Amino acid sequence: MHHQTLKPFPKDFLWSASTSAYQVEGAWDEDGKGPSIIDTKTDLPAGTSDFTVASDHYHRYKEDVALMAEMGFTAYRFSIAWTRIIPDGDGEVNPAGVKFYHDLIDELLAHGIEPIVTMFHFDTPAALNEKGGWASRTTTDAFVRYSEILFDEYGDKVKYWLTINEQNMMIMLGVKLGIIDALTDTPEKELFQANHNMFLAQAKAMIASHEKFPENKIGPAPNISYVYPASPRPEDVIAADNFNALRNWLYLDLAARGEYNSVAWAYMEERGLAPEIAEGDMEILRAAKPDFIAFNYYNTSTVADAPFGEDPDGRGADADQQIAAGEEGFYKAVDNPHLVKTQFGWEIDPVGMRMTYRAIWDRYHLPLIVTENGLGAFDELTDDGRVHDDYRIEYLRRHLEQTQEAISDGVEILGYSPWTAIDLVSTHQGVSKRYGFVYVDRTEDDLKDLARYRKDSFYWYQELIAKNELPAEDWSPSY
Repeated sequence: MHHQTLKPFPKDFLWSASTSAYQVEGAWDEDGKGPSIIDTKTDLPAGTSDFTVASDHYHRYKEDVALMAEMGFTAYRFSIAWTRIIPDGDGEVNPAGVKFYHDLIDELLAHGIEPIVTMFHFDTPAALNEKGGWASRTTTDAFVRYSEILFDEYGDKVKYWLTINEQNMMIMLGVKLGIIDALTDTPEKELFQANHNMFLAQAKAMIASHEKFPENKIGPAPNISYVYPASPRPEDVIAADNFNALRNWLYLDLAARGEYNSVAWAYMEERGLAPEIAEGDMEILRAAKPDFIAFNYYNTSTVADAPFGEDPDGRGADADQQIAAGEEGFYKAVDNPHLVKTQFGWEIDPVGMRMTYRAIWDRYHLPLIVTENGLGAFDELTDDGRVHDDYRIEYLRRHLEQTQEAISDGVEILGYSPWTAIDLVSTHQGVSKRYGFVYVDRTEDDLKDLARYRKDSFYWYQELIAKNELPAEDWSPSY
């Protein structure tokens, strides 16, 4: 549908940007923090940074919040490190860790910035991982206790909570990305059991939030990537429906409806991967009601039919969060010839973001918040301290144009929180893959002075927020 007049962004729209604790904070073992599975990784890609210092946000949060306030943020989405609060995941609470997040939240509120808090972003406590990780119900129980501690400490300050970041990526690609371990000789079945346990943990956390602070809002935060069929051929359309079910709707059907998606369940049953469901689990899942759906969007996927006996994909080695790898008998991942790609091989599809908004809204009729969307690139700092990232401005502009189209389509959208507020360490591609509005001066192996520099996109986003509308096409920064 082409609109003659677009609806404006809502006056109370949450203009934000995102980070995660392990990727931005550093101070990985300071002030009582325990190790997470991220801290114990030993197989980082050659030439990429670890996460021990990251962007040193732990020591520089006041400077970083001041930059967010200068941009005009009305919200900031960040995660709390579980092991900073409870070093071993389920034991004694660490007062210094609790204080750090009080200080950060208070700093945000003092600048009029609404905290949007992710409770878990890939960083499973290492001590819990040694006991079976998410495949064990002990981790589910520990997460529920941890969530209740967060609500008790910060619930009177934080109105918006996200449960688990990109649970679908943890299950589908977590082993490859080093954010979840395969601990048994049946790793696929173990992963779907971990998946069920995470759903249960999420449901109990949502119930606890509503009981403790009924006025607060809470929701899931998966990575949603709408799936196109490679052609109108019916078999390709079925393949797209298959992958939509397994990649997207499995995670939102359970969060929003408390039920397993039927196509995804049939897939798990046929392959012997269905999880064990204890008595009472489904009642808990049905009782949990999210107030909104948060989702991370980078691009769409395109797939074709994949009959048994045919190679479903030649890109398995390149697969990551946004590059699908096919599966025989289910779908074949293909490139979309109508889309261009980033420097890191991810297709760019702003119109697909509108389609994703509409699909989620039509399916669940819950308000939506975008909690990641952004362009990773090899940014360059000039001699005069500038970063001319017109390519990032173009990327954000086109996705926000489609966001406004979706609002005009009737979708209720609460806010937009692109990835990332400042440069940080990418999960598997290091410091060199930069996303931020603020450049952090370091390389993979040289911390330099970690100084902050405003990119051109900083000033573009600043004007956008101030006017609550997209800057003109011919916009240029006025330093």
